[in-house]
Order: sequence, then C-alpha cells, then structure tokens
Amino acid sequence: MADPDLNNRRPLKSRTTGWAAAIARIAVRSGATPNGISVLGVFAAALGAWALVCAPHYPGLYLAGALGIQLRLLANMIDGMVAVEGGRGSPTGPLYNEAPDRIEDALLLVGAGCATPWPWLGWAAACLAIFTAYVRALGGSLGLAQDFRGPMAKPHRMAALTLGCIAAFVEAMAGETRYALAIALSVIILGAALTGARRLHGIARRLGRAA
Repeated sequence: MADPDLNNRRPLKSRTTGWAAAIARIAVRSGATPNGISVLGVFAAALGAWALVCAPHYPGLYLAGALGIQLRLLANMIDGMVAVEGGRGSPTGPLYNEAPDRIEDALLLVGAGCATPWPWLGWAAACLAIFTAYVRALGGSLGLAQDFRGPMAKPHRMAALTLGCIAAFVEAMAGETRYALAIALSVIILGAALTGARRLHGIARRLGRAA
C-alpha cells in the first residue's frame, strides 16, 4: 500500500487497538514491506481455500479455513498500517492494496462453495463481492469518496464466512449434512447484492447533487 488518500481508507476499529499497533511495529522493525505483506495475504487465502475444499473429507480443516480467513484480514490491515503509520508506502502500493483483495475474495468464496453441495453459491458470492468492490472503486474514479458501507462489505463477508466455517465444523461433528456454509454463502450473496445496489444508488445521488 502506498501513501493513500486517508479519506479513502477503509475505516477499521481494530486498526486503533494496541495489539494491531504492536504487530505493525514488529513488521516495520523486521523490514517487511506493505506490498510483501499484501502478497502474504494471498497465500493465507489460498491455504484457507484449499482447507475448505478438502474440509468435507477432513472436518478439522473447516477451522483451518477460518484461520486462513482471519490471517488474510490481518495481512490486509497490517499492510496499510506499515505503509501509513510506518511510513513505508510505495508508488505501486495502491495496486498491491486492491488486486490481492479481489484474488483473496475469489479464492475463499469459491473454496467455500466447493465445500457445499452447491458450488455455484461460491462463484455467485465471488462475483458479487468483486462487483461491490468495483462499484466502490468506480465512485473513486468519478472523484467521489469511496463508499465502504455494507451490509456486506469485505469485513462483513469474511465475518459471515468465518462463522460459517465454525458452524460447518460443528455440523460435521454432529452429522453428515453440509448446510452451514451454504447458508453463510447465501447470506453473503444477498447482502453483497444489496451492498452493490446501495453503493450505486449513493453514487448516482451524489453525482446528481454535484450537477
């Protein structure tokens, strides 16, 4: 991540916590770069996705999938903190800040779909997740402040998917059904569709006012 416009930075309460600041300081002292941390997030998502694909046969991997999701989010937060608070932004930072996010979303959501009887749920969720991000970036390209609201922005999607993974593990321990992740993905699909519509409406309204 580079020296971003702080008005277009995703608001995260966790960024102000002591533990997040401590991890960011350790990353800065270690010489880690924001772009490198962003790439690590892709590897975390890929491992999480692999775990979810295999989880129906090895239920403990549902929890590994949840861990991969959280590590992905941690990398997404720490890269920005190292860039902004740590002063290590770079010209290519915005590219590394956005592109890995889209890859990570697709990996995890499609992987989760493969753990259900209906893999298309993962593909639908991934497409809508990318659409919400596209609408946000579109607003920025039109000179507007980027709209990070939900109800199913990235942190909300990953929270729903993490809960789905934990529920899927409990479900697997209790029986042979695989509904928990399907329900989580359905919630993500509906919420992401609403999020995209809200953001589009917001852009149209602000453009109308500006005119």
